[in-house]
Amino acid sequence: MAEAVQVRQSGGGWKRLAGIAGALLLAACETVVPRGRAPVDRPVTPPPTTTPAPIPALPQDDERHRVALLVPMTGANARVGQSLANATTLALLDTKSERVRITTYDTATGAAAAAQRAIADGNRLILGPLLAEDVRAAAPIARRADVPVISFSNDVSVAGEGVFVMGYTPAESIERVVAYARSQGVSDFAGLMPGGLYGQRASTSFLRAVEDQGGQVVSLQSYDARAASLSGAITRLAAGSPYQAVLIADASSTAARAAPMLRKGQSRTARILGTELWNTDTGLAGNAALNGAWFASVPNNLYRQYASKYRARFGSAPYRLSSLGYDSVLLTVRIARDWRVGSNFPAGRLTGQDGFSGIDGPFRFGRDGVAERALEVQEVRGGSIVTVSPAPRSFGN
Repeated sequence: MAEAVQVRQSGGGWKRLAGIAGALLLAACETVVPRGRAPVDRPVTPPPTTTPAPIPALPQDDERHRVALLVPMTGANARVGQSLANATTLALLDTKSERVRITTYDTATGAAAAAQRAIADGNRLILGPLLAEDVRAAAPIARRADVPVISFSNDVSVAGEGVFVMGYTPAESIERVVAYARSQGVSDFAGLMPGGLYGQRASTSFLRAVEDQGGQVVSLQSYDARAASLSGAITRLAAGSPYQAVLIADASSTAARAAPMLRKGQSRTARILGTELWNTDTGLAGNAALNGAWFASVPNNLYRQYASKYRARFGSAPYRLSSLGYDSVLLTVRIARDWRVGSNFPAGRLTGQDGFSGIDGPFRFGRDGVAERALEVQEVRGGSIVTVSPAPRSFGN
């Protein structure tokens, strides 16, 4: 039985383990399974009768750990949910695990109901949900049953009390790219921040990161979805003090619209900085407007192997964040080695100092329940994405 790779913090061990993870991905190509959509392991609801019969629970499984996957399988986010479900199936096949059984529950019909059904079916761990509001609905139900939740959300406000946030958070990405910019001599920063909760949190993280690195934010402007609002924010930047780098805390498409306007003013030589949102854009490398821009993200070397295998098996490209589903299964399989079937999931194992390794590189959960990741800094350069600062070999303690 193949097992997930656990990260150790001694010397160059992570590099060796990343190689093992890559070998696991390549070796698993020999597994023969039917192609197509990932199976959804859910019991069938009997047709309604005059007196509705209770939905039967799943049959008892005395040899495998029962784990629930809570993702949207219908509705607006169904394709993202299906990609996450496919990723978990692929991870089980790659690890050849015989100790974990994953059942998928659709959160689009109600996250609370999905969590209740998952608990009633005997699941001892929940992977997902995807959206923060679904985590808030499911978490109290899971908490009462002493079932941990490993969410794919990036909203750190839902973390804690048995909820772990595995998504890519803007704060960590901003801290990493600001630190790299300071190491390259940048001291004066400016920021363009979208309205809404993401923009508010990105602003707070940006101000703190620049201060911690000994730099200064000379201007911070916000904008909304209107094109005129973005151009107005850029005009206000141009009227202020000079800056050497500007963080655009938005999708790369927005940054690409902003870049030509920024180049017309005093900031024509300023370095453009991005966030983790850029890593989801498959066309980023060819966007000439962002040539020379820096952003911090998880490494992509193992992800490219995973994406190739995913396309071969399911006939389509995966969503970038589907790697969270894959890596959540790797950590589950790793912990399952010493997890007695039928007992509660040992949540304390999630916050160990060693952490885990997966497609997105090394990660570990802090005491706050938020995943800490080893990020690299990448540069958009001449039609390609180049790593200019590799991910650190160990976490700071």
